[in-house]
Amino acid sequence: MNCILLPAENFSSDTAKIDTLSQVSHVTKVLGANIGDTLKIGQIGGNLGTAIIKSINSESIRLNNVQLNTAPPAKLDLTVILALPRPKVLRRLIMDMTALGVRDIILINSYRTQKSYWQSPMLERIDEFVLEGLQQSIDTIVPSVTLQKRFKPFVEDTLPSLMSNRAIVAHPYSQQSFSEFLQRQPSRELPNIVCIGAEGGLIDYEVELLSTQGCTPVHIGPRILRTEAAVNAILGQWLL
Repeated sequence: MNCILLPAENFSSDTAKIDTLSQVSHVTKVLGANIGDTLKIGQIGGNLGTAIIKSINSESIRLNNVQLNTAPPAKLDLTVILALPRPKVLRRLIMDMTALGVRDIILINSYRTQKSYWQSPMLERIDEFVLEGLQQSIDTIVPSVTLQKRFKPFVEDTLPSLMSNRAIVAHPYSQQSFSEFLQRQPSRELPNIVCIGAEGGLIDYEVELLSTQGCTPVHIGPRILRTEAAVNAILGQWLL
């Protein structure tokens, strides 16, 4: 955690309270902070700033001299549509996309998404993973995360309302590279929508259906990457 994020109800005037055990443990054991030390904090949905530790016990930390005077970083004008991955990598992907500043995350079903993934208890922990990503990147604005269990109805009925003239679908066997796509855009404008498959990628039918809605298939090189590597390789373009 590079900052401690707290909900609005944990603030009162110029004081605040940390009462989540994982955060208390991080402050005391990882940071090794003591009474009188200054912490980087933020209000979820609000500003970032600092506070001074007033008291510590095993269940909570009291803060005073709270100053929230720094706006969070701007979100990327980006929606990532991701085929629901294996539960074991879901946490890392949600954390990484949140940390990179993705504004909207849509988890969809796909042919290669196993049905058991939708029953995973990891889905009930998405808010926790988002918070980890925000605290890592020193941000306070929670991205929108939605689940879409039916691929075709989503693509045909919902996706058109989200579309802009810059949307891509990652597909290792496409004829055009991501770099070539960007070169054809005015001022190399980045896409507003990125569609990425889970392990094994999207099947041809799914790529074609996305293409009919205006998503341009692109590849990112000759190597076949794991989902988490592909997500970070593509979204890394927004950090350049």
